[in-house]
Amino acid sequence: MCEHWSDRDVGIWEMRGGDQHFLHSRLMCWVALDRALRLAFKRSLSGPFERWTRVREEIHNDIWENFWNEDLGHFVQHKGSRNLDASMLLMPLVRFVGANDPKWLATLDAIEAALVRDGMVFRYRNDDDHDDGLAGEEGAFVACSFWYVECLARAGRVEQAHLEFEQLLRYANPLGLYAEEFDAHAHHLGNTPQALSHLALISAASFLDRKLGGGQALWQP
Repeated sequence: MCEHWSDRDVGIWEMRGGDQHFLHSRLMCWVALDRALRLAFKRSLSGPFERWTRVREEIHNDIWENFWNEDLGHFVQHKGSRNLDASMLLMPLVRFVGANDPKWLATLDAIEAALVRDGMVFRYRNDDDHDDGLAGEEGAFVACSFWYVECLARAGRVEQAHLEFEQLLRYANPLGLYAEEFDAHAHHLGNTPQALSHLALISAASFLDRKLGGGQALWQP
């Protein structure tokens, strides 16, 4: 990790347009080092802590310096890009940035305006200005949709988060399960059932329940 965090890759969505310096990849490298340090200190484990701490700080600075676009007023998908990416929704969920940080809230608003439709969150815009190199139309990603709900709740937009959550529950199949994606009409696409979708659902439901004071049956499998 310390040797390769600055390498280019195809990102979480396995883009076909060539390797890039993706924000999500940087973020996950930061998470790996941050959690390694926390775990080691908690369990009294040994390790090269000075190096891990230094590299974690380098990654942190790289994200803030190279993935924030001042002209656009939001974070971008990869270095040199102007595009949004729903994987940015993980930034407050992994505690890289505060849920009410002004730059994060500006990014959340931009994602909401560009990538959210009827409660469903698309991973990115696939148009003439951005081509992922994949055939077919882009579907909305279920996990991203629940990440969005949790981001709203963590930012204090609890009523909106609750409404969006209830909307997503209506899109479940008769067994209460979810696939990987939705099409534009909320029909399920891709791997079914998809574990990541349900992990995101559980995380959003758990946090939203706490914000609502508990006692509400938000979701029944």
